[in-house]
Amino acid sequence: IMQRDAWQNLNGLWQYAITNRGAATPSAYDGEILVPFCIESSLSGVGKRVAENQELWYRRSFTVPKSWKGSNVMLNFGAVDWRADVWVNGIKVGSHTGGYTAFGFDITAALNAAGENVIDVRVYDGTDSGYQPRGKQVRNPQGIWYTQVTGIWQTVWLEPVSATHVQRVKATADIDNHTIDFAVEATGCKQGTVTEVRVLDGAKVVAEGKSINGCPIVVAMPADAKLWSPDSPFLYDVQVTLKSGGEQVDKVKSYVAMR
Repeated sequence: IMQRDAWQNLNGLWQYAITNRGAATPSAYDGEILVPFCIESSLSGVGKRVAENQELWYRRSFTVPKSWKGSNVMLNFGAVDWRADVWVNGIKVGSHTGGYTAFGFDITAALNAAGENVIDVRVYDGTDSGYQPRGKQVRNPQGIWYTQVTGIWQTVWLEPVSATHVQRVKATADIDNHTIDFAVEATGCKQGTVTEVRVLDGAKVVAEGKSINGCPIVVAMPADAKLWSPDSPFLYDVQVTLKSGGEQVDKVKSYVAMR
């Protein structure tokens, strides 16, 4: 949905520990877990259950590329089931609740000036002992019910951004009126910040539009726009650019379907 040219994948082996709920950061860890596979899965290398009175801790270190100097650094999670608290170098950078949604934090202020940085993630998942959306997950899977999923189960990554940057892009296609409505959310914008959207078929620009101060953008698509279908699942490429004072401050790539 939002692709930038520079990023660093944090998938791979992390340390993990299972503790009683409410315990302090572990002084020792139980072993290694392969992110982004949930702890219950064999692919994680662990294959353990986390009880409703327990929490799952993760830890790993990373270094920030020198080429990112001067940029803000975002720490992004594709999804963590269910509630996650995140620290960087012992400084809490944020919390998130919701097992199916992506989230991220600007961790710039918590980073060390040089050398390694440490991420700690604490996860609690009550599964069917709580009221959160959980699909068919239960602690005692049988019949139509599935094994619970606890912890990080989507990609974790870092990316450098400017202080003014795109946070979310939502595209809504209207095939009857041959239009696409783009809602672009950004942070750090000054008055007069311009948002530009381009829709491309390969290298060809087929539609474009712009707005200021975060207003929605409606672009007119060609009358013969390629429609998405299971037999022909065509996706248009999208470029979203933020400009402040005439200078580009952020650019992300995305995609949209006429369906």
